[in-house]
Amino acid sequence: MVLNIFVILYFKHESLFIMGTKTRNLFITVLFLIGFQAIKAQDPHFSQFYANPLYLNPAFAGSSMTPRMIMNYRNQWPSIPGSYVTYNASFDMHFDALSGGLGILLSSDRQGEGVLTSQQVSLVYSVTVPISREFFLKAGLQAGFFQKHLDFRLLTFGDQIDSRWGFSSPTKEVSPKGGVYSTNDIDFDAGILGFSKKFFVGFAAHHLVPVNEAFIDGNESYLPMKLTAHAGVNIPVTESGRRRFRPSDPFISPNLLFMQQGKFQQLNYGLYFEKQPMIIGLWYRQFFQGYDALIIMVGFEYDKFKFGYSYDITVSKLSNASGGAHEISMGLKFNPPRKKIRLHEIICPSF
Repeated sequence: MVLNIFVILYFKHESLFIMGTKTRNLFITVLFLIGFQAIKAQDPHFSQFYANPLYLNPAFAGSSMTPRMIMNYRNQWPSIPGSYVTYNASFDMHFDALSGGLGILLSSDRQGEGVLTSQQVSLVYSVTVPISREFFLKAGLQAGFFQKHLDFRLLTFGDQIDSRWGFSSPTKEVSPKGGVYSTNDIDFDAGILGFSKKFFVGFAAHHLVPVNEAFIDGNESYLPMKLTAHAGVNIPVTESGRRRFRPSDPFISPNLLFMQQGKFQQLNYGLYFEKQPMIIGLWYRQFFQGYDALIIMVGFEYDKFKFGYSYDITVSKLSNASGGAHEISMGLKFNPPRKKIRLHEIICPSF
């Protein structure tokens, strides 16, 4: 059976759907036609790329000098009912015996006020290969377990709409057992990272093996592969006469990031300025069909703790209605297991 669901999310009260009132109570109706035989989805994206390193590229596992724990939160389009809310948490550290790093990444995404949710847990391994005294390569592999849920009980269907009373009729659609559709699959990703003290470049491929998101047995709906390329250069702002660049020196870092998933393409370009303990960033995100958002970021990093906040100023046609996007990141570093550790840390922006 092909089940086509018209999911209607409306603002404040159902009565607003029946008759319009004041503009301050304007509701936004988002209509999704979900065909269970052909669901097309995309991964959530973050604006603080380097504050979520394992999500950006598995090769970042163990790239810090010390073990670290990172948490991320993003609320996209908060002014629209049913906004996209995404949480991430990760832990990774370097192991001399493995010549690389190990990490774990937890992800959770919530759409449509809980109508559609997904969770994933992934294990990450990376290995470091010195090419010269100044340039190093890191390669990473990631394996994860993916799970997605559609809560049938929170859906509103077209056959429930009465021309006079609004959503008052019962639906004839058949609810699944327990009221929730669920699906799960395994996921594999890989990435590579090259870096020196002055520049870094990376490439990652997510969903190397097709991930089937179809909710009904026998159907197929695969999550497209996501390709990410990113690069940046560190331009030191040091005292005159100093020849060597140190991680504590202030620097400017222009960056580029390109992502493609299916037919969707995204290009981000901007720069950071870091002078410890503060860092500020300005990015512009665009699609090849048009512009999307201006990203403003400010971060604070002191000793073992860091905190970052960014806001996406939507410049597309959604600008007056979406509310942009808020993103928060927090990180905590721990003491290394040994006082001396043979590790070459990548010098890149923290957010």
